[in-house]
Amino acid sequence: MILVTGATGQLGSDVVNELKHRGVDHVGIDIADLDITNAADVNDFFKVLSPASVIHCAAYTSVDSAEDEPDLCMSVNSVGTENIARACQEANAEMIYISTDYVFSGDGILPYEIDSSTFPLSVYGSSKLLGENAVQQRLEKYYIIRISWVFGANGNNFVKTMINHAKVKDELSVVSDQIGSPTFTSDLASLLCDIAFSGKYGIYHATNEGFCSWAEFAEEIMKQIDSPCKIRRISTEQYPTKATRPRNSRLSKSSLDIAGFSRLPEWEDALRRFLSKQ
Repeated sequence: MILVTGATGQLGSDVVNELKHRGVDHVGIDIADLDITNAADVNDFFKVLSPASVIHCAAYTSVDSAEDEPDLCMSVNSVGTENIARACQEANAEMIYISTDYVFSGDGILPYEIDSSTFPLSVYGSSKLLGENAVQQRLEKYYIIRISWVFGANGNNFVKTMINHAKVKDELSVVSDQIGSPTFTSDLASLLCDIAFSGKYGIYHATNEGFCSWAEFAEEIMKQIDSPCKIRRISTEQYPTKATRPRNSRLSKSSLDIAGFSRLPEWEDALRRFLSKQ
C-alpha cells in the first residue's frame, strides 16, 4: 500500500488520481489527517497503517513567505520530512521525496546533474535540501525527485495567474533571465507511480522537456489561449522578491535515461493539455 502525503495539494491530488486509475492500493492524507511535524503522531500513524511506500508530497511551498516565517517552513520541510523518513525506516518502507531546483545556486547555464553541488539561496531551498539530507541519512530505499516550475489543475500556479491577469491587463511584465522547465503535475504523477516500487533508488530530476524563461512561458500561455495581452520582458532586478530565485534552473534528466524511465513530454504540449481542461 502506498501512502501519499499532501494528497489535496497540487501534485498530491494528481498522484492520488493516478494511483486510483492504476488500481493501486493507497491512502491519501493531508494536514487534517496528520501533522507531520509531530514525530509521535507520525510514528503512531505508521504503526496503524504500515505502508510499503510513501510518496511525500506534503510541503511548505510559499517561497517568499518562507523568508518571513522560516521556522514554520523548516518545521514542515525539514523536521516533517525527517519524521516521515524515520517512520519509513522503522516500517522498512520505501520513500519518494519531492525536492526542488531551489537546492541549487542557479549559477552558469549548464543543466544541473543529480550530483552537482547544492547551494540554496533561500529559506525554502535550504529547508528542502535539509529534507533531502534527512532522507538520505535515514534510508537506503529512497527516491529523491527534484522538480521545478510546477503547474496543475489543483491549486494556484503561474499559468492560472497569467490567465487571470491577462483578463484585465493589456501588458504583463515577466522576468526573462531566469531559465528552467515547467512541470505538469499530471505528467509527473504518472512518472512517480512508475518509479514507486521500481527498486531503482537514488536522485532524479523530473520536469517536462525543454527550457524557457518565465517570460517565454508567459508568451506561450498567451499564444495558446489566444490572448492579445503582451508580455514585457524584464530582468530579475526589475522584479525584486523577498526570496532569491536561481537564474539557472535547468535540470539534467540523464538519471531518468540511465534508469530506463521515460522523460516527460515537451512543456508546450503539457501546457496545451492542461489548458484543454480549464
